Amino acid sequence: MSLKRIILNGLLVAALCLAIFLLYRIFQQYSLEQIIQSVRSIPFSSFCTALLFAAASYLCLSCFDLLAIRSLGKSLPYSRIALTSFISLSLGHNIGFAGLSSGAFRYRFYSRWGLTAEDVAKIILFCGVTVGLGLITLGGLAMIVNPGDAGRLLHIHPASVRIFGALALVVPVVYAGLAFFIRGTLRLWRWSFQLPRFSIAVAQIGVGTINFMLVSACLHQMLSAFGDVAFFRSVTAYVLANSAILATHVPGGLGVLEATVSYVVPKEASIGALIAFRCAYFFIPLALGSTLLIISEVIFRRRSRGADEEADERAEAQSV
Repeated sequence: MSLKRIILNGLLVAALCLAIFLLYRIFQQYSLEQIIQSVRSIPFSSFCTALLFAAASYLCLSCFDLLAIRSLGKSLPYSRIALTSFISLSLGHNIGFAGLSSGAFRYRFYSRWGLTAEDVAKIILFCGVTVGLGLITLGGLAMIVNPGDAGRLLHIHPASVRIFGALALVVPVVYAGLAFFIRGTLRLWRWSFQLPRFSIAVAQIGVGTINFMLVSACLHQMLSAFGDVAFFRSVTAYVLANSAILATHVPGGLGVLEATVSYVVPKEASIGALIAFRCAYFFIPLALGSTLLIISEVIFRRRSRGADEEADERAEAQSV
């Protein structure tokens, strides 16, 4: 085993240990009966609405891939893009190291449809940039609208939080400006970046921000079942939690999400609300994505076997 693999495995184990510790700290104050009662207290209508927001988020995520493929000048039917995106991300969100894990699934599907390894790598990078733009934009808005919660968690004065929020909003503006004025490759020292067209750059910012708003709305539905929580408090909680998840690469944000949300909205963040959120956004999509993966693999293998048999028959006919 290489040193790099040993280090990566060690970091993953450390992240999992941190997740288990955080979950233990959260769950130790609840009994099993309290957890079941908390989950049952969420209205069915609220859970269904949360599922709709989760579905809209995954639909939005498929637009990340669609924009990436268009920026490459390639063309694929949207049905194939949506299938690849949903399977890749529903599994990647739960496995951890989403860029690598979802990238492996993306390559398996896109390579069958004519895209090269370089194309897939560019798609992964494009989607990562879109995630970053969306998180920074929504985070900036949340810090301006709701500086109190972010300031309390980060131990910063609310006035300073608003300044950081304004600075965060400069990032998407600069990105769009570079795409508009440079229209090509941006070179910084030894690195070079291929900028998308201005229209695609603006779409990246919009779609990335909307996606995180939809996930926050899904979380908000669960938290609202236990109190009158403002929407931007849910946004602040999720943006901060997702930033911590991206930094730690804990699979599914296990423990990190619960700890951060519980700190921002301690009264409304019952364990039932957080479990219900995980079911709506992580576990149900994971089950659907795994099922679709198995079905698609069976279909691809049958088609591949049929194509091989047809090629053999043609070869035999030509030899005769």
